Amino acid sequence: MQTVRIATRGSRLALWQAKHIASRIRCLHPDYAIHLEVIKTQGDNILDVPLAKLGGKGLFVKEIEEALLNGNADLAVHSMKDMPMELPKGLVLACIPERAEACDSLLSLRYSSLAQLPQDAHVGTSSLRRQAQLLHLRPDLRISSLRGNVDTRLRKLHEGQFDAIVLATAGLKRLELQAPHMSLLEPPAFLPAVGQGALGIECRADRQDIIELLAPLEHRATRICVEAERAFLAGLNGGCQVPIAGHARMSRPEHFTLEALIADIDGSSVLCAQCEGSVNNARQTGYELAARLLEQGAARILQKLYTTVADDS
Repeated sequence: MQTVRIATRGSRLALWQAKHIASRIRCLHPDYAIHLEVIKTQGDNILDVPLAKLGGKGLFVKEIEEALLNGNADLAVHSMKDMPMELPKGLVLACIPERAEACDSLLSLRYSSLAQLPQDAHVGTSSLRRQAQLLHLRPDLRISSLRGNVDTRLRKLHEGQFDAIVLATAGLKRLELQAPHMSLLEPPAFLPAVGQGALGIECRADRQDIIELLAPLEHRATRICVEAERAFLAGLNGGCQVPIAGHARMSRPEHFTLEALIADIDGSSVLCAQCEGSVNNARQTGYELAARLLEQGAARILQKLYTTVADDS
């Protein structure tokens, strides 16, 4: 019996994602044995520091990618929003399955929507992107960093540490979690992270057997949209310490619409842009939209943000 080893983080959501892919592989190849290799990453080990100060997306994938490169795992399942723009030499993003919902959700014990939150309400989020958009819509809110897995964040809400918290809708649905009041924060009013709601399956470039194994799980439209979003982020040289959002969706046959945003951390300045692209030039469209925002003032926002980060470090 052939065994496929899947590397994954150990959180409940990461395990759900890995088991979901394992189940789909088993449906295609019932004779395969699937083994999960649970790996703790640096991002999992450091929970008392905001993500923006830790150094970026690679915190959640570095140790997993090392397991792929040294042969201790055959493939890895990631949340696409955690994936760095550049993969290590020798690794490829072999498969992007069909995307789940890309939007965020506002969860509260007492309040039914963002508009219903009282003045000076306390909101928890680990994301500068969410913080900037929340403050742009509601400058009166108090935003605090909220780290930990989904269950930990929900526990802190139920303990009364926050009036509301913001989490990815896809993760909540995958784990069948909820709060007394839940409302969607959706495009175009509230844009998600690049790659949000999508999974990425990574393997070694020389593992043609694994690439062929994963081919039936590939979803063309999702890859096109995610590649456009990631190219936009790469065009701004953005990372976790920058409030950048991007969301692409198929708008008509062979074409997609890309909406994007960059903002000051306090939400005082927000630049938005939108364009349509062909499926044949997804990356080019993302880079072109980044260039347009840079011309409109994104360069000033980026310079201000990176100066602030340098001063705080």
